[in-house]
Amino acid sequence: MSAVVAVIDDLREESDELDALVGVLDEPGWRGPTPAERWTVAHQIAHLSWTDEVALLAATEPDRFGDEVVKALAAPETFVDEAAEALVAAHDPDALLARWREGRQRLDKVMRDAPAGTRIPWYGPPMSIASMATARLMETWAHGQDIADALGVTRTPTTRLRHVARIGVRARDYAYGVRGIAAPEEEFRVELHAPDGEMVAYGPEGAAQRITGPLLDFCLLVTQRAHRSDLAVTAEGREADQWLSIAQAFAGPPGPGRPPRAERDGQDGHR
Repeated sequence: MSAVVAVIDDLREESDELDALVGVLDEPGWRGPTPAERWTVAHQIAHLSWTDEVALLAATEPDRFGDEVVKALAAPETFVDEAAEALVAAHDPDALLARWREGRQRLDKVMRDAPAGTRIPWYGPPMSIASMATARLMETWAHGQDIADALGVTRTPTTRLRHVARIGVRARDYAYGVRGIAAPEEEFRVELHAPDGEMVAYGPEGAAQRITGPLLDFCLLVTQRAHRSDLAVTAEGREADQWLSIAQAFAGPPGPGRPPRAERDGQDGHR
């Protein structure tokens, strides 16, 4: 099995797991609030549906996707909210669930059928098929975490978290750049303990700047689903410590993140 197919398979599994969580909800469940301010469970699924559809558009009709980029540049702080709100307003929960299922299935097929070396235009640099699938998995997992938190469900961590961690590490320089900070020139060492007991590592072993902790906690940190103070992720070195305060695995403006558990009062986190 190729690495590309493997990550697409993992994306399908991640999506199916979330589908099982929301597919049994009644309408009040869909309308329930999540940790993202003003976003219900329906908004979370609407966002995933919209992003899948935009990715499909980018892969199949890149010229039309360019129009979406123009819209995003015109309203960088609101276009994501507006897209989710439009879908929620236009669909009842059953229709929204059906739309998400259809869109992600179509994207799955397009990615599997894409010729080797295909690159898909995106809001930043063009993405390989593997990178697009990884990004979709990261978003599915992160928004799934919002939904799980809203429903009081504790999800069992899986090896799919390796994809989330990898994109978080690869986005290190982006997290600096989007804040107007020069990224460190040296690589960091990141050592994360996976649920199966194995260590997931990135960067040179001898690096002076080091990050260690549970794989799940690191993923919660880089997707800004939990505050750093509530996680067992530690840093050695001033620059590594700074990165843990600004890390983000997602594209777009810096997210405000989540407040510490002791202060949580419904403030907004990254969507």
